[in-house]
Amino acid sequence: MRCVWCHNPESWSRRPEPMFRVNRCLQCGQCVQLCPQHAVQFAGSLPQTNGDKCTRCGTCIPTCPGQAREIAGRTVTVEEVITEIAKDRVFYEESGGGVTFSGGEPLMQPDFLLDLLTHCRQQGIHTAIDTCCFAPSAVLEKVIPAADLFLCDVKHINADKHKQYTGVENRLILENLRLLTDADCPVIVRIPVVPGFNDTPEEITEIISYLKSLNNIHQIDLLPYNSGGVSKAQRLGKPGMIIKEQRPSETVMRTLAGCVRECGFKTTTGG
Repeated sequence: MRCVWCHNPESWSRRPEPMFRVNRCLQCGQCVQLCPQHAVQFAGSLPQTNGDKCTRCGTCIPTCPGQAREIAGRTVTVEEVITEIAKDRVFYEESGGGVTFSGGEPLMQPDFLLDLLTHCRQQGIHTAIDTCCFAPSAVLEKVIPAADLFLCDVKHINADKHKQYTGVENRLILENLRLLTDADCPVIVRIPVVPGFNDTPEEITEIISYLKSLNNIHQIDLLPYNSGGVSKAQRLGKPGMIIKEQRPSETVMRTLAGCVRECGFKTTTGG
């Protein structure tokens, strides 16, 4: 998916993404000189990276005196992730919480995700999958038995509007949500509230009407638009990929939360 409000656009690619902070660049040219692939060249007064040539080797990062360059994402093993998870075991036990696998979209790497879930279950660590549910149903069925909770985004009921703002229609998403609830998986639905997209009581009520036809929806969380993706898109060199909107007002959020409660669901706002 390519949601125009995404606050983690660096996760769209399956490989690490180079990022560049223009305001930190000293225009020294070291990245141009040292890049082994000759992927960095000056365009005017600033260096620009050719994404087709860049191999994400990271040579330009430690040599940048202004710390303007970074790579988002890295390749890790299951064992490395489990080692990090285990460091916080005491917090999981004291809080009654656990590990949430998010992203981006964790179902983009189903085998890796399943290995992580299996290791966590073996160690008695509660797991949640934060997903948009846009994945083949067979992938979802594969991980259902290994997860304890699903946090599922539902963005809009209108298929055309959904495609306009996310790049895909919502049929598969709604089908997978029903698949989860029919399998008696605990589900918390999360609705990102985006101005101009789904921030009216009518649109939220339409979503809730669909959710009422499902079983095992534990609560509905309303998440106000997060502008964090705007600066990330700029650092990726793609400033137009994420819309810049104002966060929904507290009045709007209270009104929408009231719609959820009136329909009989527990709700929270924020996140």
